[in-house]
Amino acid sequence: MSKISVIIFFILTGFSLFGQRHSEARVWNEQVLEAIRNDFARPTVHARNLWHTSVAMYDIWSVVNESGSTYLLGQTFDDVLYELPELNLTLTEEEKIAYTEEAIAYAMYDIILERFRFAPKSNDIISDVMSTMSTLGYDPEIPTRSIVTDQSAAAFGRYVAIQVLAFGSRDESNEQFDYGNLFYRPINDATLVTSIGNPDLQDPNRWQPLAFDEFIDQSGNPFLGNIPQFLGAEWGKVRSFALSEEDKNIYTRDGFEYTVYHDPGAPPYLSESGDDISSEEYKYGFSMVGIWSSMLDPDDGVLWDISPASIGNTGEISGGYEAYQEFYNLYGGGDPSQGHNINPITGQPYETQIVPRGDYTRVLAEFWADGPDSETPPGHWFSIMHEVMDHPMFEYRWEGQYLVDNLEYEVKAFFTLAGAMHDAAVSAWGIKGYYDYIRPISVIRYMASKGQSSDESLSNYDPHGLPIIDGYIEIITDNDPLAIDRDELVGKMKIRSWRGPDFIEDETTEKAGVGWIPAENWWPYQRPTFVSPPFAGYVSGHSTFSRAAADILTMMTGDAFFPGGMGRFPIEKNEFLVFENGPSVDFELQWATYRDASDQTSLSRIWGGIHPPQDDLLGRLIGVEIAIDVFEKASQVFGEFPTSTYEQELITDAYQVYPSPISNTQRLSIKAYDNEAEPVKVELYDMNARRVRSELIRPSITQLDIEGLAPGLYLLHIISGQTRQVNEIIIVE
Repeated sequence: MSKISVIIFFILTGFSLFGQRHSEARVWNEQVLEAIRNDFARPTVHARNLWHTSVAMYDIWSVVNESGSTYLLGQTFDDVLYELPELNLTLTEEEKIAYTEEAIAYAMYDIILERFRFAPKSNDIISDVMSTMSTLGYDPEIPTRSIVTDQSAAAFGRYVAIQVLAFGSRDESNEQFDYGNLFYRPINDATLVTSIGNPDLQDPNRWQPLAFDEFIDQSGNPFLGNIPQFLGAEWGKVRSFALSEEDKNIYTRDGFEYTVYHDPGAPPYLSESGDDISSEEYKYGFSMVGIWSSMLDPDDGVLWDISPASIGNTGEISGGYEAYQEFYNLYGGGDPSQGHNINPITGQPYETQIVPRGDYTRVLAEFWADGPDSETPPGHWFSIMHEVMDHPMFEYRWEGQYLVDNLEYEVKAFFTLAGAMHDAAVSAWGIKGYYDYIRPISVIRYMASKGQSSDESLSNYDPHGLPIIDGYIEIITDNDPLAIDRDELVGKMKIRSWRGPDFIEDETTEKAGVGWIPAENWWPYQRPTFVSPPFAGYVSGHSTFSRAAADILTMMTGDAFFPGGMGRFPIEKNEFLVFENGPSVDFELQWATYRDASDQTSLSRIWGGIHPPQDDLLGRLIGVEIAIDVFEKASQVFGEFPTSTYEQELITDAYQVYPSPISNTQRLSIKAYDNEAEPVKVELYDMNARRVRSELIRPSITQLDIEGLAPGLYLLHIISGQTRQVNEIIIVE
């Protein structure tokens, strides 16, 4: 079948090339994510891009449907009125959908091309969006016309794009100068990541730039210059969505006013004497990063059950030194997970999944870094939301109650999640910019250069040295294997951790493993051309983004659990990791609830050597507050529910399915009683909500291959447009 024939087939049968049941808003949200993957990895910038494109889609939908209120059009911000054009439209419900989707297409096309025109892979982005326009049947070459005289969907969409871009030019992001800082300057000189130690660090409490032979960001883009600058140090000033004046503080440093929302207070600092509570907390936190780095070896014999039966359901969290000590398992790794006894959807216990701890921890560090496709953390949570919407048990019920059509649900979901991601960036980076806190690679190497801080009677004592922790951080002695042929290391500090990129010649076949190395040579578990994000650590952006996103998804869906009681991502043996070989086994990342996924994100940054615990828990708490405020404000914008009605009709007698029970050596027959029935999609799910078969068929009569499936109860979904038939199938040996 030709490509054109495939497109026609999908359109005629009610399925989109871009996913079953979804509107064109989803298509364009995917296009934004793809553009992000082809741009530099800038979480703040892309949270803003997702927010502004979501505003455009929502306002278009709201105006055409005359439902709720707009966010931007017809509103005044900073004494600027973003005029709402008068549309004199007389449209049926179907025509409204078509008009809305066409307007969204032209708005998104123009915004994406403008926002990503300087992306390193801008040609790919242009090609992608032009191809999408063509596939959807729109002409991207239509010139801009006045909406007042034209009234066309294309003119309206392009008008909205102009307004959104104008709004962005006034939000203090400094987009005009590529989002650069106007006043911020680092207090510490840069250190070369390939050098030994960090003895010349001026201030161990402030962020330090890193110098590379070649810096390549997490999207794989080479960086011009070898010292990346602090990204978004002044981002706290950017216009937010729902952050309030009550949560706002303004602090002056070096003549610049830093705006800080949800101020958590100062992080623990290392004092000159190094013997106070703050210094103790500082050393505890950064030492934990070093200790957890010893848990990155799949050959250490430690096996974990990483299923929701054992991981997740951590309970409430709080900040502070005592909370850190209670929450994290310093020597064993992980958090106080209680797990979940029962999958609330299936009513069955979660199946255990035993894997080497070192595989699990390495995969977490890589998976959650920027998302598996480098869409940055805000975009990663959009990808997760898309997966949720793709699940066969997902319903377009806002707050789990109001069933609305897919277009309305999607524009409101994108608007709400994007508002949370944008506000999380404004809050977290406002804190990062003002407190300007240091990263583990700088601290561990600095403290190692100083010596040890546990025994004043020894000659290598220094109050800024590493604490001695038996089995993890020790002194190199005369008979230490590290000192063989290297007498200069005697008396220096060693750390048992991931050994770093120097132990990997071929990343496709080798792994560095864990062992004793000079602490001055310590590496985070990251690729050597990246090592650590180019901005301060406190508070963790990942923790803030993820907890805000998890709570937004919970509020939007009305359920803390993923559809089917399980979210999952398959990991293939020796294929997933990028800068070393692994993992050593196949497995799945699994999460019962959205918060479980969020918690996993946060822990991944400690195992990855990016954040100490003081960066983590406070970021999570801020994310909780942001989600509450964003959802409340979005609800005010949306107004009353429901504004549209949508039902996917459940049918029981359109198709005959036989036999059942059926042997797993037979083929399942599906026959339509209407011999003229159009092609439909059939999906077979096991009782853990895993899709085990999926086909497009012409069901006048057909057979589905079930060979090799395990005995048990399955659900067969037959989907056509707005109808769905569900049959129970019992498979036996």
